[in-house]
Amino acid sequence: METIKRTKIVDVLKSTDFGTIVNVKGWVRTRRGSKQINFIALNDGSTINNVQIVVDLDKLGEEYLKPITTGASISVNGTLVQSQGKGQSVEIQANEIEIYGTADPATYPLQKKGHSMEFLREIAHLRLRTNTFGAVFRIRHNMAYAIHKFFHDRGFFYFHTPIITASDCEGAGQMFQVTTKNLYNLKKDENGSIIYDDDFFGKQTSLTVSGQLEGELGATALGQIYTFGPTFRAENSNTPRHLAEFWMIEPEVAFNDIYDNMELAEEFIKYCVRWALDNCKDDVQFLNDMFDKGLIDRLQGVLKDDFVRLPYTEGIKILEEAVAKGHKFEFPVYWGVDLASEHERFLVEEHFKRPVILTDYPKEIKAFYMKQNEDGKTVRAMDVLFPKIGEIIGGSEREADYGKLYNRIQELNIPMKDMWWYLDTRRFGTVPHSGFGLGFERLLLFVTGMSNIRDVIPFPRTPKNAEF
Repeated sequence: METIKRTKIVDVLKSTDFGTIVNVKGWVRTRRGSKQINFIALNDGSTINNVQIVVDLDKLGEEYLKPITTGASISVNGTLVQSQGKGQSVEIQANEIEIYGTADPATYPLQKKGHSMEFLREIAHLRLRTNTFGAVFRIRHNMAYAIHKFFHDRGFFYFHTPIITASDCEGAGQMFQVTTKNLYNLKKDENGSIIYDDDFFGKQTSLTVSGQLEGELGATALGQIYTFGPTFRAENSNTPRHLAEFWMIEPEVAFNDIYDNMELAEEFIKYCVRWALDNCKDDVQFLNDMFDKGLIDRLQGVLKDDFVRLPYTEGIKILEEAVAKGHKFEFPVYWGVDLASEHERFLVEEHFKRPVILTDYPKEIKAFYMKQNEDGKTVRAMDVLFPKIGEIIGGSEREADYGKLYNRIQELNIPMKDMWWYLDTRRFGTVPHSGFGLGFERLLLFVTGMSNIRDVIPFPRTPKNAEF
């Protein structure tokens, strides 16, 4: 077969160089046709759209084409022509086809029919080849790029925080341990506690739940930083919104108060949504048409309004009034409760009909590092609540006062041996500072319209599941 430099299908479909010879390579989506002529739909992952290969059977022979079934990979040399068919502007009239790899129709699981998301999760190593997951993961790439661009253009520094850590940022204690110890023969002291002296790091270590505490060290030196990396939560949550391994973006900014923080969060998330609409048109349109007819309207809706700023106490009043008028929630509503996603979604979808930033939460339900308000009961927290998702961003102004932070750490019995370095930022040149965390997969759920978080990460890690 003549060697011609490959052109990606995304570029072929935009080309108007009719009459030229091109080479495309990819995987066969379908082959159909008659005794005289066959049509192969070919995709190489560069776009949701296939290119149509027109094959004259007199030229290549029916026997030769037999192994070219759904899933097979081929290389095609042919002439670029204007398409006669609907839906595409160009097609390729094949001169030569080389078969790289076949896919036996009896055993290749992705035949031309609808597959359930559950079934596709069982074959996550192959689901990437479907239109749906191609679209999702091209959007995932674009969102990662947009995030770096947003922060870089605003003078933030990308700051790498450790994945292995000895501190529990959230204080929730649900962390995966990292050890080289022989688990069948653990050395213990007289109280039955494990001795870690002979472990790799000489102390108990875990996979990080958040890079925030270390991010604060970066912000109090470089001014404004962001982290973007994997985080791990060992909570036994089998829900459509939880993963044990997920990616998190955490900006941290010196001299920002809670109001600056809310501005940044709103600007950031609108930038990401706009990027998806502008740069992932075909993929977003496909997901809108196939999965979620309201997707594009919802994305545009987020851009057009200012987000509501709502104190927690007022939010509770609105929810209590809804209950009084007969609205049924599964979980109770009262001042001091940590809102469930049904409560968050009611405020966003039914009451305000736009995103809400909920502020000033009771200090009991929030992390130790949040700045306390003058009332002594609430903290300068903020959660950004979105339609269909509930909480998409959580953040706060951080407690900059050494005494208050020290007392809160004591109250919550957080071991001081893990916290001395963090407290030093309040001892030496403390400043007001704020930040937030965005779960990358929650953003992707919103932008793709997918309904389960396991379907926006290539290989989901959830309780009892670490396949592939």
